[in-house]
Amino acid sequence: MPSPARVPSDDALPSRVSVAVIGGGIVGCATALELAERGVDVALFEKAEIACEQSSRNWGWCRQMGRDPREIPLIVESMKLWRDMNLRIEAETGFRQCGIIYLLATDAEMEARSRWHDAYARPHGLPIHPLSAAETEALQPGATVNWKGALHSPEDGRAEPDLATSAMASAARRKGARVFTRCAVRGLETSAGRVSSIVTEKGAVACAAVVLAAGAWSRIFLGNLGMGFPQLTVVNSVMRSKPLETGIDRTASGDKFAFRKRLDGGYTIAHRHLSVADIVPESFSLFFRFLPALLLDWKGLKLRLGNRFIEAARLKRRWSLDEQSPFEMVRVLDPEPVNEILDEALASLKSSLPVFAPLEIAERWAGCIDATPDAVPVISPVDAMPGLYLASGFSGHGFGLGPGAGRLMADLVTGDAPVVNPEPFRYSRFFDGSRPRPTTGL
Repeated sequence: MPSPARVPSDDALPSRVSVAVIGGGIVGCATALELAERGVDVALFEKAEIACEQSSRNWGWCRQMGRDPREIPLIVESMKLWRDMNLRIEAETGFRQCGIIYLLATDAEMEARSRWHDAYARPHGLPIHPLSAAETEALQPGATVNWKGALHSPEDGRAEPDLATSAMASAARRKGARVFTRCAVRGLETSAGRVSSIVTEKGAVACAAVVLAAGAWSRIFLGNLGMGFPQLTVVNSVMRSKPLETGIDRTASGDKFAFRKRLDGGYTIAHRHLSVADIVPESFSLFFRFLPALLLDWKGLKLRLGNRFIEAARLKRRWSLDEQSPFEMVRVLDPEPVNEILDEALASLKSSLPVFAPLEIAERWAGCIDATPDAVPVISPVDAMPGLYLASGFSGHGFGLGPGAGRLMADLVTGDAPVVNPEPFRYSRFFDGSRPRPTTGL
């Protein structure tokens, strides 16, 4: 599996901080970085190591293309941050503005992408362009597939997940944040109805605000507080190749493959549209909430009943703050890659683009994507507990959105004017009768 750069942990817990951030993925680290740059006394707490789960296991795409329209303003801001990130944090994140191209093989794909472009990209002024078959061949030559056309976003990019999140965490430390790894947060304490402290496995820390950016663990954490959060996980499998000179630098997807160039000269490769959803106990209680998303994308999701059901059933759902929490019992979600999915992706890539025929795979892995019913994240205060903020449910979009999400969350915590309208990301949408649903399956 990917090995993110180790970020040193601070030693002694402080007695008090202004803001405690729970979760060392990209959203938590970006939030801590933003707060530290604003002079806020912030500490980041991670149950294992920085970027040990999905933030180091994703594709590494930084894309505006194909977004749910509710995410477009946030990804526009996030891309601005990505372009300056190396300079800002004085470290290599791997970000390169290489462009992304969706290669389209059928009339149905062309129609779907054209609808998205006309409905969302054009009104938002995104520099994304539909291409004809001839233009596609000129931009991505050498294919054995007669592409009907493509959608091209020349200003989109890529970054290295195993570098970027750790680099942001290290920069946050240099700017004044404290970072604690191998330090699970068991829960919260309140005073006069609002957050007053976190309780970690190593002791309590008083604070005025808490940002929960715990990815796939957020539902369990909130459940112990008596709060609901409709969240399930999806297993996505990924692989990387040994270095290979192909002359292809642009990130692309087509047929059954998706790939990006890596800094090491290899490629990160995945199936364009297949993931696995393990059936767990929550699958039944949340079935009708997720049904619209399942119907929209049923061809791209394989349901699986196996060991994960038993593992999830055994996890504690209630615990006291003086006993071991689930986050100490299972430090890292480390699912096995689904090799048949990866084999299909690799065969599709090699047959579609023969320049990849000599490609050799160096490593395979999988990660757990945390999803919401509408596939849009929550970046929001939790009104039932003043001082608690939630940044979770990114539904596979968190890496690209991470810098912008961190900025928006910092705005909400500090009371600064939000960088984008936070209303689409409010936590309350799942409980106020809004019945949120995915807008697009792209």
